Amino acid sequence: MYDVNTHDVRRFFADVWQKRLQPLSLDALQRKALAIIETHPEYHRYLDNIEAYLDKVWTPEEGESNPFLHMSLHLSLQEQAAIDQPPGIRAVHRELCRRHGDDWVRAEHEMMDALAETLWEAQRYGRGLDVNAYMTRLRKLVGLGQEDNARLNPHEVADLDLSENSDTGLNGFGKN
Repeated sequence: MYDVNTHDVRRFFADVWQKRLQPLSLDALQRKALAIIETHPEYHRYLDNIEAYLDKVWTPEEGESNPFLHMSLHLSLQEQAAIDQPPGIRAVHRELCRRHGDDWVRAEHEMMDALAETLWEAQRYGRGLDVNAYMTRLRKLVGLGQEDNARLNPHEVADLDLSENSDTGLNGFGKN
């Protein structure tokens, strides 16, 4: 995971918005971000006045979700689908886009609940992301259920590597 703070994320989106009139100066990630921003005109006021919103905390009680979190979830879903990680997410994304008449925004809005719930659980319980629960949530959106074979979660792979190396006394330096 990247070590990015809230201000960095907010400034990233604001910077992309400011550069929108010079699209050739944007890299691939920034172009994706710009497409997301353009489909959410309700967020433009935050981007136009970013300094006033760097420390703003959005709460459910206010009736408005955090626009920067929302745009970041879009970006995360697009990146996951682009590299098909976790495997199968690209097919879910394509199918939801197809069902919504190629409207990727609506498709991703459906997928966001699964991602947000998975992130919330990881934070709440102080553990890594549960890719099996995440993919099951996504697969249900397209009429599929849980996969037949469970995947190893990234944090479980790390635990597995540590336990294998501790058995051999190699401390992560490979086998003889």
